[in-house]
Amino acid sequence: MCVRLPGNQRLPESLRGGVVAIGNFDGVHRGHQAVLGRALGEAEKLGVPALVLTFEPHPRKVFRPDEPLFVLTPPKMKAKLLAKLGFAAVVEQAFTREFATKSAETFVTAILEENLGIGHVVTGFNFHFGKDRQGGPAYLMDAGKRYGFEVTLVDAFRDEDASIVSSSRIRSLLAEGDAVQAGGLLGYRFTVQGEVIGGQKLGRTLGFPTANMRLPADTALKEGIYAVRFRRADGTLHDAVASFGRRPTVDDNGAPLLETFLFDFSSDLYGEVCDVHFFGYLRGEEKFDGLEALVAQMKRDEAEARALLAGVRPLSELDAMIAF
Repeated sequence: MCVRLPGNQRLPESLRGGVVAIGNFDGVHRGHQAVLGRALGEAEKLGVPALVLTFEPHPRKVFRPDEPLFVLTPPKMKAKLLAKLGFAAVVEQAFTREFATKSAETFVTAILEENLGIGHVVTGFNFHFGKDRQGGPAYLMDAGKRYGFEVTLVDAFRDEDASIVSSSRIRSLLAEGDAVQAGGLLGYRFTVQGEVIGGQKLGRTLGFPTANMRLPADTALKEGIYAVRFRRADGTLHDAVASFGRRPTVDDNGAPLLETFLFDFSSDLYGEVCDVHFFGYLRGEEKFDGLEALVAQMKRDEAEARALLAGVRPLSELDAMIAF
């Protein structure tokens, strides 16, 4: 289990002296996994805990609050993925404008030394920290020599097309509805988490009862119909088809909602916090001439989703753990 800890407190002795991967890691994508995997390897070699130091909220939200940012992995989802990878703890450093004014030396002494008691840092080759980004790789290497911790820098990870894997690339793909390519860059199927809430129950009357979730307002996922898998709070997994959008046939003014129809399932899910894994985009939202046409299309969507999900295979060990 990966525990979530605040960054302004001294770590318990059992976690001090560990290997710490530092970064925002929004998406925990394959590029991030190159850094995270190196940290896990060093920790195993040394026989010490493996930890992650990250920053919440995302710095872009602090410096550009008026610009919506589609966060791929909110804190709970990020911690869940890091736990699956094998980390003992994720330390969430509160990122504020005040924190951003602290010097690079203060970051090293107050955060890395005093609070974390690190033995080894692993981070990307372009990691910068401290006021005006005054701390960089060379500064961190020198600080390690002065304070007695090791530093490992990891080069940028490139995909099969020799392009750098980034969270912004993945956001763009999801905004286009390309769940397949987004999953390829993530190394696992894009996943959202939310509490199942009550709805209008129209789907139930049509023979397609849905589990409804409101996602964060900044979720810039293309609206439409997706083949998905739905994991309940008890761990059980169900193939499903999901609609993300504003339901133009029945509710022109509705707020965006994720509505998931679980195949061969009829239990009550209200109040459960569940995960939805996106495997493929089927079609965009449409406005139909009445409910009969809508139901006919929903049946076609179900058949297409069943066929797609019948042939999927894990993208990685992480994907196998969360979506299979």
